[in-house]
Amino acid sequence: KDGRARSVGHVIEGAALYEGRVEGKAGLASSFASVITLSTGGSTGREGPVVLLGSLISSKVSRWINADGITGRNLMGCAVAAAVSASFNAPLAGALFALEVVLRHYAVQALAPILIASVAGTVISRLYFGNVTEFTLPVHTQDFYIELPAHLLLGIVCAFVAVSFIKSVFWAESLGDKFQKILRIPNWSRPAFAGAFLGLIAIKFPHIIGVGYETMSLALNGNLLFWTAITFAFAKGLAVVITLAGRMGGGIFSPSLMLGALTGLAFGWIAVSIFPSVDGDETLYAISGMGAVAAAILGAPISTILIVIELTGDWQAGLAVMVAVSIATAFTSKMIHRSFFLTQLERRGVNLSEGPHSYLLAKYKVVSIMNSYEKTNLDEKYLWQMIEQGQYLDIGANLEAAMPMFQNGECEYLPVLSIGPEKNSTKLVGVLYYIDALKTFNQALFDTSKEEHS
Repeated sequence: KDGRARSVGHVIEGAALYEGRVEGKAGLASSFASVITLSTGGSTGREGPVVLLGSLISSKVSRWINADGITGRNLMGCAVAAAVSASFNAPLAGALFALEVVLRHYAVQALAPILIASVAGTVISRLYFGNVTEFTLPVHTQDFYIELPAHLLLGIVCAFVAVSFIKSVFWAESLGDKFQKILRIPNWSRPAFAGAFLGLIAIKFPHIIGVGYETMSLALNGNLLFWTAITFAFAKGLAVVITLAGRMGGGIFSPSLMLGALTGLAFGWIAVSIFPSVDGDETLYAISGMGAVAAAILGAPISTILIVIELTGDWQAGLAVMVAVSIATAFTSKMIHRSFFLTQLERRGVNLSEGPHSYLLAKYKVVSIMNSYEKTNLDEKYLWQMIEQGQYLDIGANLEAAMPMFQNGECEYLPVLSIGPEKNSTKLVGVLYYIDALKTFNQALFDTSKEEHS
C-alpha cells in the first residue's frame, strides 16, 4: 500500500517486534518486484530478496504451528541463515548474519538450530551449483604484513565512502518522496522513472547493471586502472542510489561489496605507487575495501569478514580484511551511530538502535494493558479534568507514548480515550495505571534478557 519494497530491514523489525513474523502479501509482492529488478538490470543485490523469502516461509510455519516469540524468532533466524549461506556458499557467514544482523544476539538456544540450518542451505547449494568460490583471485604472499598500517588508512577512507553512500540513499529517497507528492504520480510509476534513469547511465557505463560480480572480479584481480575504478565506483553508487530511491527492490549488500572493491583497488594503486620499494599488491586492498565498505554500511563486521573470506576463498588475506573492517565500522558508528537497516527503520518511526528498552515500549499497546473504566472506582469528573489538561492517552497509543507522560506528569494513572471524528463521539474507555505499565515493561525486559542469554 505504501509503495515501499520490503527487505532486510523489515525482517529485523519482524524479529524484534512481531515474534519473528513478516507481512505476507507485501513481502511476496516485494520479492516479485526484486526478481523483476534484478532480472532487468536493476543495480541492487540478491541477499535482500532471499532473506525476505526465507523469512516469509518461516513466518508461515510459525503461524501454522502457533509458535511463541522465541520459537518464531529462532525459525526466522534459521530461514535467514539458510538463505544467505545458500546464496553465497558461505555457511559460517550465513549463520552469523542471522545472529548479528537479524536476531542481534548470540544465545545458545538460537545458535544451534541456526548453524544446522546454515549447513543445510550450503549443502543444497553445493549439490546444485558445486563447491566453488564466487571469485578466483591471485595468490597473496605472506609479505603483506608490512602493509597493514595502510589498511588502517583504507578503513578510514571506506568509512567516509559508506557514510556518503548511506546519506545519499536516504537523501535521494526523501527527494523522490517530495517530487512524487508535488507531481502526484502513482506509486507504480516511481520504479519506471528510476529504470529510465538507470538505462541512460547504463548506455555509457554498462558495468552498473545487475549485481556486479563481473566488475568485482575485475577489481579483485587488478584488471582495472585507477581512474577506471574511481569512475565505476561513482557510477555504481549513483545507480544504486537511483534504484533504491526508485523503490525497485533488491538488496544493499552486493552493491556495497562492489563499491568497496573499487574503492579498495583505487586506494591500492595509490599505496603501491607511493611505496614502490614495498612489494605490495593492489588486489589485496580491493579485498579489504570490499569488506570494509560492506561492514560499515550493514553494521555487521563479523559476518561481513566471513562472507568476504568465503566468497574469495582467501583466508590468508583475512588479517588485512579484519584491520580495514574494524576501523571502518568504528569510524562509521561515530559519524552516523547506526547501520543502514536501522536508519531505514528509524525513518519509518521504528527505533531499534537504542536496544530492547526502546523498542519494547513500542511493542505493547495501551489497550492491552489498561483497565476498562467500568471496573475502576475513579471519579469521572476528575478524569475529564485530566483530559482537559492534556493528560490522556489515545486507545491506539503504546507504552512509548505513555511512559514519558507518567514520568513528566508524576501521576499514578492516565485516562484512555477513543477519539472519534466528531467532538461528541469521543469516549472514555479505560484507565492505564503506571504500576501496570511498569510491570509489563519489566516482564518484557526480563523475557528478552532471558532469551538473549540462555
